[in-house]
Order: sequence, then C-alpha cells, then structure tokens
Amino acid sequence: MKAFRSGLRAVRAVPQYRATTTRWFHAQRPLRASQQTLPAAYYRGGTSRAIIFNTKDLPKEQKAWPEIFRGVINSPDPNGRQLDGMGGGVSSLSKVCIVGPSSRSDADVDYTFAAIGVKNPEVDFSSNCGNMSAAIGPYAVDSGLVKPDQDGKATVRIHNTNTGKLIHSSFPVNGGQATVNGDFAIDGVAGTGAKVELAFLNPAGSKTGKVLPTSNVADVFDGIKATCIDVGNPCVFIQASDMGVEGGILADAIEAHPTLLQRLDSIRRQAAVAMGIASDERDNAIPGSIPKVAMVSAPHGHALASGEFLEARSCDLVVRAISVGQPHRAVPITVAMALTVASKMEGSTVHESTSRVPVDPDGITIGHNSGRLLVGAQFDSDGEVAAATVFRTARRIMQGTVYWKN
Repeated sequence: MKAFRSGLRAVRAVPQYRATTTRWFHAQRPLRASQQTLPAAYYRGGTSRAIIFNTKDLPKEQKAWPEIFRGVINSPDPNGRQLDGMGGGVSSLSKVCIVGPSSRSDADVDYTFAAIGVKNPEVDFSSNCGNMSAAIGPYAVDSGLVKPDQDGKATVRIHNTNTGKLIHSSFPVNGGQATVNGDFAIDGVAGTGAKVELAFLNPAGSKTGKVLPTSNVADVFDGIKATCIDVGNPCVFIQASDMGVEGGILADAIEAHPTLLQRLDSIRRQAAVAMGIASDERDNAIPGSIPKVAMVSAPHGHALASGEFLEARSCDLVVRAISVGQPHRAVPITVAMALTVASKMEGSTVHESTSRVPVDPDGITIGHNSGRLLVGAQFDSDGEVAAATVFRTARRIMQGTVYWKN
C-alpha cells in the first residue's frame, strides 16, 4: 500500500497528469456564473428610494447604462416584486440616479434620473424625480463631490440633466457629512430626520418649454375636462368626480378598480400628444413617466393608507397621482409643484377644487394617500414661476458594492 501511494504521488507530480485531472475535476462540476459589480450607494429621498451611481464608475457610453440598471434593480420582473435586485416592486422604489461633476458653471453636480419599469423593461430618462432630488445634495457631500464646511449648513447647486433645470438643495452638515438626525417629519415616512430644503428654480416648461403646453387652461380627453401643465414635469389633472370615484380613494382601491387605471392612461396618452410630448398614442411612442396623470378633489375628510383620518380643514386640495402606471403611495414632488401653480389658474381643474383660504400662508397644503405636503411657489414681477420650494428628508442606507447577474 505504501508503494502504491508513493507511485500515485509520483504520477500526480507529472505536469500532464495535473492538467488532465484539473480539467476532469472542473468538467464534473458546473462553473459558477460570475456577477458584475460596481461601486454604488442606496439612499432614501423623500418618499422614494434609489440606487445612486457616481458617473465616473459607469461606462462612458450611456447606451450601456440601461442593461446595468435593469440588472441592478431586477427589471423586468413578471411577479412585480423585484426580489432578485434592489427594486421594491413599486414605481417609487424602482429608480436609479447618476451623479457627477457638473457640466455647468452655475451648478456643483450633474444629476440624471432613470425610472425603471417593474414588470416591463423600460428605462426612462424623460423626467426628473423630485423626491430623489432630496438625496442628491447629501450624496454629493457624503461622496466627496462637494466639500462643505465641517459644520453648519450646506447648499448644493444641482443641474438636473433630464429637464435642464437647476435645484438648490440646502441641509445641515456635521463633520463634513450630511446630517441625518433631526425633528422634521414627512408624511409617508416613519420617524423624523434632518430637513432638506429644495428650491426648484424656474421649473416651468421642463420638457415642453411652456407652462401650458396646449395653450389652454382646460382641454377635453375622452369627454373629461383636463388641465395640462408643465412645471417640474408635464402633468395632466382631472377631477376625481368626473371619473366616478371618490377623491380620497386609496392606492390599493385604484389598483383593484376594474377600469380606472386604463381610463386614466387613455387620458394620459391623449394629453401626451396634445402637449407635443409624443406624435401618437402608441405604447412605444410615449414615455412611461410623463406626462403624469392625477385626480384632484376639494378638501374632504377621509381615511389615509395608515388608517389615520385626514380632516377636511387640514389641507387645501386632495390628489391621487399615477406614476409609471401605478398609484403613487404619496405624491411625486414634481406633481405637487405643478398642482401648486395650476391652483392659481382660474378655469383649471385644480383651481376649481382648491380651497380659497389656505391652511398655511407659505403655500398649498396637498392631501395625498399617506398624509399631507406643503409646497410653496414664488412668482416674479411678470407672473412667471421663479421657484417652487418643498421640504423633505433623506438618508444614506447603504454604500458599497452592488452585484447583478450577467
């Protein structure tokens, strides 16, 4: 036996034998598929979450980005849960942001937003996300793209490449990093955090170049009166009563309704053509994220998704917004900005539903599926929208390496 073992060791020492046995060994077990990796961060901004990439870490050719984003988020997922990626199964959690040094002298960083389809493979660069805009300033500071004072308040000037607009983000910093803890709360997010003030400068005409892209305060689609407006993002607003539903209908009930989402999308598609966003109403001609469509109603008492009750006197307007084909669990910030401006336009569907005595003199208080949101709008001497201001919170959840399958 000792002689046999000695002979076997001698044979194994021969290079040809080692190569042969190595090939045999690997042939007996399948090779493990490799995964792709990139540095990334994961942030909550307002009532959304997104993977954030630094521009320098992505391929220079932007046509390579969509495949990466779909892999990271797990899109498309026919189950609608995105369990094999960083998405959360709803539009507000299926997002990617790209941030890098600015291409403009009047901004500190460039920020590009991508809305990723949940059940479809769409990667949509046509619009901005107002909620995730709240995370861009803190990310720029946390990642070293912007170096503020060690303590105090930082203001990061953000150029959103989707719309070509500027956003000024102001928030506290501590030790050269964005402060997370604070006593400011936003509806739809548990707990409190440091306040992030977002000033969207000259937000009108983000995609169409006009506040009223159809040149009308009101249009009619499918026999329903609608207001088409472009502030922050192009939006179309209709009254909930014209759709035959109660204004405080919750997101789950909208999804369960047999015809409501289809009717709303039909109106959205017709509005897209009327606003000049698309040439026709075909699926592949209209971006999934714009125009956004929302139903509005006058303030009234109703239950929220949390089970709490929203009193009629606590808001100026009630809205239920649809984002990328899904009912939004709160309200997109860009929709809220457009609502605020539309509320000032006599004859608009929004003006007809807005309380004449505001809850807060600083702006319009909007009731949504999860609570309320205050949005202020400033106008210049010519009556043009100079800025819209909202307050959110944001937090870094993860920073490290993200993996996705080949």
